[in-house]
Amino acid sequence: MLKKPNRLVLVAFIIALLFDILFWEKVPGISFSLYAIIILVAGFSLARYEEVRVSKSNWFLVIAIVFFSVMTFIRQEPFTRFLNHVQTLFMMSLLAYAFIGGLWPHYNLSDYVVGFFRFSGSVLSQPVRLRMQRKEAEAESGSKPSIWRRVSPYLRGVLIAIPILGFFASLLASADPIFAQGLDEFLKILAIENLPEYLFRLTYILIAAYLFTGIFTHAITNSSDRKLVSDGKPWMPTWLGITESAVVLGAIDLLFAIFVAIQVRYFFGGHTNISVDGYTYAEYARNGFGELVFVAFFSLLLLLSFSQITKRENKRHQFIFSGFSTFLVAMVVVILVSAFQRLLLYETAYGFTRLRIYTHIFMIWLGLLLLAVILLEIRGRLRYFALATLISFVGFTVSINLVNVDSSITKHNVSRAISGKELDTSYLLTLSNDAVPMMVELFAESIEGRSQGDDLTRELAVSIACHAALNQEYMPHRSWLSFHFADHLASRAWETFKSNSEFGYLHADWNDEGYLSVQINDDEILCYEEWYGY
Repeated sequence: MLKKPNRLVLVAFIIALLFDILFWEKVPGISFSLYAIIILVAGFSLARYEEVRVSKSNWFLVIAIVFFSVMTFIRQEPFTRFLNHVQTLFMMSLLAYAFIGGLWPHYNLSDYVVGFFRFSGSVLSQPVRLRMQRKEAEAESGSKPSIWRRVSPYLRGVLIAIPILGFFASLLASADPIFAQGLDEFLKILAIENLPEYLFRLTYILIAAYLFTGIFTHAITNSSDRKLVSDGKPWMPTWLGITESAVVLGAIDLLFAIFVAIQVRYFFGGHTNISVDGYTYAEYARNGFGELVFVAFFSLLLLLSFSQITKRENKRHQFIFSGFSTFLVAMVVVILVSAFQRLLLYETAYGFTRLRIYTHIFMIWLGLLLLAVILLEIRGRLRYFALATLISFVGFTVSINLVNVDSSITKHNVSRAISGKELDTSYLLTLSNDAVPMMVELFAESIEGRSQGDDLTRELAVSIACHAALNQEYMPHRSWLSFHFADHLASRAWETFKSNSEFGYLHADWNDEGYLSVQINDDEILCYEEWYGY
């Protein structure tokens, strides 16, 4: 039972109202991070007033929430921002679910699945229970009803009266033009044309307030987590014998070993050893790295499944299973290294893209997860696979943020151009504002090192001018809530470029044919080699 339920409901309503203030018709920027921190402060303040202590293990979640929410307005690359938003919301949900108990590091997969439904049901039901408890408490104490209970009948009466008044007012306005004129003036004052918008916003504010009431109430009163769903028991029954399991794993081990042997001879031995008819070195590198990543991923699922369903009645059975599993993981790690090498070769031939960098980082964390799984299997603690997966997912997202994907693409692709490869300027223009400071930095370096060639300097200058035009020269007239650090850095870099450009002030504009182009001296250079509809 909450000591101050009215306070909690009021805070939940304020949080819901802030959602409308911060996000309605505004481009998300610093507002998301600000909102996440406000929710954290509100939740911990309510817990303190209710004399509820948060579990120490949850401070990791708090740190993760702050980090990922802040990164939403530092990194602008779409997939990075998406991951930051997902991580923030997931960590906040996990914090609310295990606020008091803090047993989330011990959760099994079944705990997460069942916990999702429990948490959803609790959030939806807690406000109703809270209202019933308040009524019971008032009845037992004989105290006067709360202010809300005294005011709410009037509010409900007003809501019922509004459509009825509208119906009769429209009839009376049709009957008397003087009344109609007065009614029109009155409705203009109220801006009645915006009534549908106001009703919609009021509706989602009330829904959000209801949900936040349920979330805060669950966190403070129902998040002790004294008993896990799994409770140390396997989430799947063991039914497969060790012999059958050994045959299956042994056959897969043999297949992977043969593949690795071929890779060592033909792939790791250098491109001169590759003699597949119809394939160039780059095509050989490209053909298959995605399939190899899928092999590694499904090998992980296979290992987890067999670990759950295989009977191991004594230490000998455990030793046999662990041996086959360890060899399988070793072969899969080599396969991942092969896929990693193929991707490097493909990037050397064709350049870097977002997807290729994502895949690079994903393969590293998938390999680490595989190693963690085999260690957990050997030690008999595979129930912590969910924790290992969570850590890998967090590590992957942190790595994506630290790498700064679009800036890295710019740096690597320009480096290829310096070595004589072709620079895909059209792809540079599709990158986010994260890439702009690197573009300007490399442009300045290309001016200083004339041995790199004037063509590259010219291409970078055109790319920067075109990118600035496509992004409204990094000076959007937005609310401070839409502030984004990547826009700020891009705007500063653009100003530096304009003041230092040896080509003078470059400005991209739309020509008579509808193409975006830059004028350098007497030359008109299109921003895109092909028309992509920008």
